[in-house]
Amino acid sequence: MHDELTKTDIKKMREELDYRRITLRPKLLEEVKVARGFGDLSENFEYKAAKQEKNKNESRIRYLENMLKTARVYDDRSADDEVGLYDKVTVYLEDDDEEETWQVVTTVRQDVLHGLISKESPMGSALLGKKAGERFYVQVNKEYGYYAVVRAIEKGRDDGSAALNSY
Repeated sequence: MHDELTKTDIKKMREELDYRRITLRPKLLEEVKVARGFGDLSENFEYKAAKQEKNKNESRIRYLENMLKTARVYDDRSADDEVGLYDKVTVYLEDDDEEETWQVVTTVRQDVLHGLISKESPMGSALLGKKAGERFYVQVNKEYGYYAVVRAIEKGRDDGSAALNSY
Protein backbone atom coordinates (compact mmCIF):
# COMPACT_ATOMS: atom_id res chain seq x y z
CA MET A 1 0.00 0.00 0.00
CA HIS A 2 1.18 3.50 -0.77
CA ASP A 3 0.20 6.55 1.21
CA GLU A 4 -0.60 9.66 -0.80
CA LEU A 5 1.15 12.55 0.92
CA THR A 6 1.89 16.12 -0.06
CA LYS A 7 5.43 17.46 -0.19
CA THR A 8 4.65 19.34 3.04
CA ASP A 9 3.49 16.10 4.72
CA ILE A 10 6.78 14.46 3.77
CA LYS A 11 8.79 17.45 4.96
CA LYS A 12 6.95 17.49 8.32
CA MET A 13 7.48 13.74 8.73
CA ARG A 14 11.20 14.02 8.01
CA GLU A 15 11.51 16.87 10.52
CA GLU A 16 9.72 14.86 13.21
CA LEU A 17 11.80 11.78 12.40
CA ASP A 18 15.04 13.75 12.71
CA TYR A 19 13.90 15.24 16.02
CA ARG A 20 12.93 11.84 17.41
CA ARG A 21 16.20 10.18 16.30
CA ILE A 22 18.67 12.95 17.08
CA THR A 23 17.20 14.77 20.08
CA LEU A 24 14.56 12.65 21.77
CA ARG A 25 16.09 9.14 21.47
CA PRO A 26 19.32 9.95 23.39
CA LYS A 27 17.35 11.82 26.06
CA LEU A 28 14.96 8.89 26.59
CA LEU A 29 17.81 6.37 26.67
CA GLU A 30 19.49 8.45 29.38
CA GLU A 31 16.23 8.56 31.38
CA VAL A 32 16.00 4.75 31.22
CA LYS A 33 19.61 4.46 32.37
CA VAL A 34 19.07 6.86 35.30
CA ALA A 35 15.80 5.17 36.34
CA ARG A 36 17.47 1.74 36.24
CA GLY A 37 19.77 2.94 39.02
CA PHE A 38 16.84 3.58 41.38
CA GLY A 39 16.79 -0.02 42.58
CA ASP A 40 14.68 -3.14 42.15
CA LEU A 41 13.33 -3.10 38.57
CA SER A 42 10.22 -5.10 39.44
CA GLU A 43 8.94 -2.27 41.67
CA ASN A 44 10.57 0.68 39.93
CA PHE A 45 7.81 2.89 38.48
CA GLU A 46 10.27 5.44 37.07
CA TYR A 47 12.06 2.69 35.13
CA LYS A 48 8.78 1.32 33.71
CA ALA A 49 7.61 4.80 32.71
CA ALA A 50 10.96 5.65 31.09
CA LYS A 51 10.97 2.35 29.15
CA GLN A 52 7.39 3.00 28.04
CA GLU A 53 8.29 6.47 26.70
CA LYS A 54 11.38 5.08 24.96
CA ASN A 55 9.32 2.32 23.32
CA LYS A 56 6.62 4.79 22.28
CA ASN A 57 9.28 6.94 20.59
CA GLU A 58 10.77 3.90 18.81
CA SER A 59 7.31 2.90 17.61
CA ARG A 60 6.67 6.38 16.21
CA ILE A 61 10.07 6.31 14.47
CA ARG A 62 9.18 2.99 12.79
CA TYR A 63 5.76 4.38 11.78
CA LEU A 64 7.29 7.51 10.21
CA GLU A 65 9.99 5.50 8.43
CA ASN A 66 7.37 3.17 6.97
CA MET A 67 5.14 6.07 5.90
CA LEU A 68 8.05 7.77 4.14
CA LYS A 69 9.17 4.53 2.52
CA THR A 70 5.73 3.84 1.02
CA ALA A 71 4.73 7.44 0.24
CA ARG A 72 3.63 8.71 -3.12
CA VAL A 73 3.56 12.44 -3.64
CA TYR A 74 0.01 13.64 -4.16
CA ASP A 75 -0.15 16.64 -6.41
CA ASP A 76 -3.54 18.32 -6.33
CA ARG A 77 -4.54 19.46 -9.80
CA SER A 78 -8.03 20.72 -9.18
CA ALA A 79 -9.50 23.46 -11.33
CA ASP A 80 -10.24 26.87 -9.83
CA ASP A 81 -13.97 26.13 -9.70
CA GLU A 82 -13.82 22.63 -8.17
CA VAL A 83 -12.96 21.13 -4.79
CA GLY A 84 -9.36 20.10 -4.34
CA LEU A 85 -6.97 19.36 -1.52
CA TYR A 86 -6.77 22.06 1.20
CA ASP A 87 -9.89 23.85 -0.05
CA LYS A 88 -12.47 24.94 2.52
CA VAL A 89 -15.88 23.72 1.44
CA THR A 90 -19.29 24.63 2.79
CA VAL A 91 -21.68 21.72 2.33
CA TYR A 92 -25.44 21.55 2.86
CA LEU A 93 -26.47 18.21 4.37
CA GLU A 94 -29.99 17.51 3.12
CA ASP A 95 -30.98 14.92 5.75
CA ASP A 96 -29.94 17.18 8.64
CA ASP A 97 -31.02 20.46 7.00
CA GLU A 98 -27.78 22.14 8.08
CA GLU A 99 -24.52 23.41 6.67
CA GLU A 100 -21.01 22.29 7.63
CA THR A 101 -17.68 23.69 6.55
CA TRP A 102 -14.66 21.44 6.17
CA GLN A 103 -11.17 21.60 4.75
CA VAL A 104 -10.10 18.55 2.75
CA VAL A 105 -6.61 17.36 3.79
CA THR A 106 -4.43 14.26 3.54
CA THR A 107 -5.14 11.40 5.91
CA VAL A 108 -2.08 12.05 8.09
CA ARG A 109 -3.35 15.55 8.92
CA GLN A 110 -7.09 15.02 9.34
CA ASP A 111 -8.76 16.29 12.50
CA VAL A 112 -12.54 16.22 12.23
CA LEU A 113 -13.03 18.10 15.50
CA HIS A 114 -11.22 21.06 13.93
CA GLY A 115 -12.92 20.82 10.53
CA LEU A 116 -10.14 18.92 8.72
CA ILE A 117 -11.46 15.86 6.86
CA SER A 118 -9.39 13.26 5.06
CA LYS A 119 -9.54 13.09 1.29
CA GLU A 120 -10.00 9.34 1.81
CA SER A 121 -13.04 9.66 4.10
CA PRO A 122 -16.48 9.11 2.57
CA MET A 123 -17.22 12.87 2.56
CA GLY A 124 -13.71 13.89 1.49
CA SER A 125 -13.54 11.50 -1.45
CA ALA A 126 -17.08 12.44 -2.52
CA LEU A 127 -16.21 16.17 -2.41
CA LEU A 128 -13.04 16.08 -4.54
CA GLY A 129 -13.74 17.42 -8.02
CA LYS A 130 -17.19 18.79 -7.20
CA LYS A 131 -18.27 22.34 -8.12
CA ALA A 132 -20.31 24.91 -6.21
CA GLY A 133 -24.02 24.12 -6.52
CA GLU A 134 -23.41 20.46 -7.33
CA ARG A 135 -25.49 17.83 -5.52
CA PHE A 136 -23.69 14.58 -4.73
CA TYR A 137 -24.14 11.31 -2.86
CA VAL A 138 -21.90 10.25 0.04
CA GLN A 139 -21.71 6.46 0.39
CA VAL A 140 -20.77 5.80 4.02
CA ASN A 141 -21.09 2.00 3.94
CA LYS A 142 -23.09 -0.66 2.08
CA GLU A 143 -26.31 0.21 3.89
CA TYR A 144 -26.06 3.96 4.40
CA GLY A 145 -25.46 7.07 2.36
CA TYR A 146 -26.87 10.58 2.04
CA TYR A 147 -27.12 13.53 -0.33
CA ALA A 148 -25.33 16.83 0.08
CA VAL A 149 -24.84 20.01 -1.94
CA VAL A 150 -21.66 22.07 -2.30
CA ARG A 151 -22.62 25.60 -1.27
CA ALA A 152 -19.23 27.34 -1.46
CA ILE A 153 -15.60 26.62 -2.21
CA GLU A 154 -12.77 28.70 -0.79
CA LYS A 155 -9.57 27.74 -2.57
CA GLY A 156 -6.77 26.87 -0.17
CA ARG A 157 -3.21 25.68 -0.19
CA ASP A 158 -1.05 23.59 2.08
CA ASP A 159 0.47 26.24 4.32
CA GLY A 160 1.79 23.63 6.75
CA SER A 161 -0.44 24.78 9.62
CA ALA A 162 -2.30 21.46 9.92
CA ALA A 163 -0.24 19.26 12.24
CA LEU A 164 0.60 15.64 11.60
CA ASN A 165 -1.54 13.18 13.51
CA SER A 166 0.04 11.31 16.34
CA TYR A 167 -1.56 7.91 16.50
